[in-house]
Amino acid sequence: MGKTTGFLEYKREDEGYLKVENRLKNYKEFTVPLKEEKLKNQGARCMDCGIPFCHSGCPLGNLIPDFNDKVYKGRWKEAAQILHATNNFPEFTGRLCPAPCEEACVLGINEDPVSIENIEKNIAEIAFKEGWVEAHPPKHRTGKKVAVVGSGPSGLAAAQQLNRVGHLVTVFERDAKVGGLLRYGIPDFKLEKKIIDRRIKILEDEGITFKTNAHVGQNLSVETLKADFDAILLCGGATVRRNIPIKGNHLKGVHQAMEFLKKNNQHVDGLIGEDEIISAKNKKVIVIGGGDTGSDCIGTSNRHGATSVTNFEILSKPTKVRPAHQPWPYWPMRLKTTTSHKEGVERFFSISTKEFLGDKNGNLIGLKTVEVEWIFKEGQRPELKELPDTEKTWDCDLALLALGFTGAEKTLAEQFGLEMDFRTNIKATEKDYATNVKGIFTAGDMRRGQSLIVWAISEGRQAAHHVDAFLMGKSNLPLKEEGDLPRV
Repeated sequence: MGKTTGFLEYKREDEGYLKVENRLKNYKEFTVPLKEEKLKNQGARCMDCGIPFCHSGCPLGNLIPDFNDKVYKGRWKEAAQILHATNNFPEFTGRLCPAPCEEACVLGINEDPVSIENIEKNIAEIAFKEGWVEAHPPKHRTGKKVAVVGSGPSGLAAAQQLNRVGHLVTVFERDAKVGGLLRYGIPDFKLEKKIIDRRIKILEDEGITFKTNAHVGQNLSVETLKADFDAILLCGGATVRRNIPIKGNHLKGVHQAMEFLKKNNQHVDGLIGEDEIISAKNKKVIVIGGGDTGSDCIGTSNRHGATSVTNFEILSKPTKVRPAHQPWPYWPMRLKTTTSHKEGVERFFSISTKEFLGDKNGNLIGLKTVEVEWIFKEGQRPELKELPDTEKTWDCDLALLALGFTGAEKTLAEQFGLEMDFRTNIKATEKDYATNVKGIFTAGDMRRGQSLIVWAISEGRQAAHHVDAFLMGKSNLPLKEEGDLPRV
């Protein structure tokens, strides 16, 4: 695959970025692509490693060495066909996926791994630019109607797969526009919404119907869905946000991260005015939570013009190198420094928030923290221990809770009569994604809990196969283990 000696001749090169002072002026993507020749060289770094562990690292089972080889040879259209064979939306994953495939790359044992994610993104962008990504409506319709609830990556992937085999698919989205967390959770500087819109246009041209402002269980009854459709696939995500049960969490100025990010995205999209967002301008912002959502809050706060941005993480500071107990090719918990972190933030680890402080008018003015350490005992859950004499008070005007999600919303499950598991996900079998109610299936974060975009797409594709088999008795839609090669 690639050039036999490519990994010896070329070092890893990643795309560049606009200067911080320039990119903070707007919400546009700020990456600077590599020239085509350099991209070919990156494809050439893919080794003929015998057993491509990148396949096992990728939840979609992307045929990574195959498209790397085509990139090295300049055969971009073939690379796009191979990439789309297992991934419905490489333009999304090429921007947003944390690339577990790269952590599993054989070259990564003692060198920088192949830049798989960036290669993927460029394949997708060249395919769109050249007009190779076209709508392909099915030639025949089965007459079966499928409702997909939720238009995030799992719902969109499932809808496209089910439409390809001729079912009449309607996607229901409770918000004003399609995309789920892609549209309302991911800032535009990571994913401009025109990238979503161009893909939705293709899906519409293929015959998929989208119904927005359609909140199943509220303004659209579950009885209507059951009566009008032959099968229902729930892809509503894990949307119940984790709170912080401490004194003062009701104060004005304490907000959930997704509330902050959604309103800002709506403003950037022209749906609401600047006076309706949760503004960080001229405020001392503290983001509680060190994951990707916290990082997105940091980047957004800096674009607002925050006075300062501080980030708390209750976990210990990870190492920059792969930990000894997480050997290759497993996913390592390493210190992640994002582009948003580099735009300005002070980060603190092993710190726990104890109390929010307010003034007499109920406005947030600060918070109290304590340093912590984690005690690990074999066979037991880690124990959190507060360190004595480490309490500290911080000035704070805006606290953003980026603490993740606890599971799916119970109301929808109750109305459909669905069982939930102990993690409050909708319960469905691994075998066929079916719930306890016949004809109703679930996929994505709603089934597996909060996870990665690449897992969401994989779940949607897998579920589509089983929905098709339920409707038709069998299915030719691919499962991950089998692979497929449809047209782009």
